[in-house]
Amino acid sequence: MSYSTADLSRPVTLDDVRGAQKMLSGVARMTAMEGSRHLSQLVGAPVHFKCENLQRTGSFKLRGAYVRIAGLLPEQRAAGVVAASAGNHAQGVALASSLLGVTSTVFMPKGAPLPKISATQEYGAEVRLHGQVVDETLAAAQEYARETGAVFIHPFDHPDVIAGQGTVGLEILEQCPEVRTIVVGVGGGGLAAGIAVAVKEVRPEVRIVGVQAEGAAAYPPSLAAGRPLSLAQPVTMADGIRVGRPGDVPFGIVGDLVDEVRTVTEDQLSAALLLCLERAKLVVEPAGASPVAALLAEPGSFEGPVVAVLSGGNVDPVLMQGVLRHGMAAQGRYLAVRLRLTDRPGALATLLGVLSAVDANVLDVSHVRTDPRLGLTEAEVELHLETKGPEHCVEVGHALRDAGYTVMR
Repeated sequence: MSYSTADLSRPVTLDDVRGAQKMLSGVARMTAMEGSRHLSQLVGAPVHFKCENLQRTGSFKLRGAYVRIAGLLPEQRAAGVVAASAGNHAQGVALASSLLGVTSTVFMPKGAPLPKISATQEYGAEVRLHGQVVDETLAAAQEYARETGAVFIHPFDHPDVIAGQGTVGLEILEQCPEVRTIVVGVGGGGLAAGIAVAVKEVRPEVRIVGVQAEGAAAYPPSLAAGRPLSLAQPVTMADGIRVGRPGDVPFGIVGDLVDEVRTVTEDQLSAALLLCLERAKLVVEPAGASPVAALLAEPGSFEGPVVAVLSGGNVDPVLMQGVLRHGMAAQGRYLAVRLRLTDRPGALATLLGVLSAVDANVLDVSHVRTDPRLGLTEAEVELHLETKGPEHCVEVGHALRDAGYTVMR
């Protein structure tokens, strides 16, 4: 990627980001930088987490929202603002508006997590639910802006927003001056673009790696085509980066300054979220865990020291429960088995004794006795077990077969 400090055509400059940092003084926190021993061992170099999940409102979004709204003219503030978001930008706009005394209306997808809706309302915004994905919600908010005169605050496609998000990059350089690689999740591209602008002029050798969810990866084909392309239907649990089209403003910056954009699978996102919770004791949403997922997927491909930006921690408890189960299953820590046994008193107790002997924890048991495939004295049993990993799963299977059971799954 190329970068010239003399390129005055760039919509966001380092001076813009520095100005945003002054504006955010006393508003946004300088979030913690935490080391990860586990990832450092995998990568073979120091790995640090930039904990924007601990930012006010639970994500980096407050930074860009505040800078954008603070820059409005008095008559624009009087008309109020409107935004669209799956949750993090919504909360950022709501709090920024409240701090600045501006009325805010926020459109959110109908499937937005209830905690994010409630938090947005508590920060002072009126919430309206519309559409199934952020792109549909964006269209509704823009129509509202046209009808009412409210100023539309885009979540990523505006220079002021990008400058605000870029303050994360300035903090990284201050907290980890020896950084060689910054890994950041990418949805519309505002955060990656802002960090790249802040970092590349000061430290052009620092590698910026963007990460997208495989089912919502609009940037790789767009970068290949040289223009923003739209995905028909982005699908991922990572609602914070479930964006169907790159923003026009960040796209040019990402294409020029971000060195690479990778993709990660849902299994990798689940494993990353679980690692953050278990090893780092950090609650991180799937979008925020995407840089960790990339590090887990190919740890040997990153030059350290590495900073992974944990962009947000606003995760729906219901989703968290499902993601944790999914992550544990992906790591071989859940095992589902189905087998047949003789339908007589004590048969289940004998089976459970075999499982107890190999230290497998039974989470759920279900019986089937009426299936026509079963013999007159047979019953089918399905068990869901908590195990200690892939090797333990193999050990459980061997123990069941050695005890004379035919494992069907």
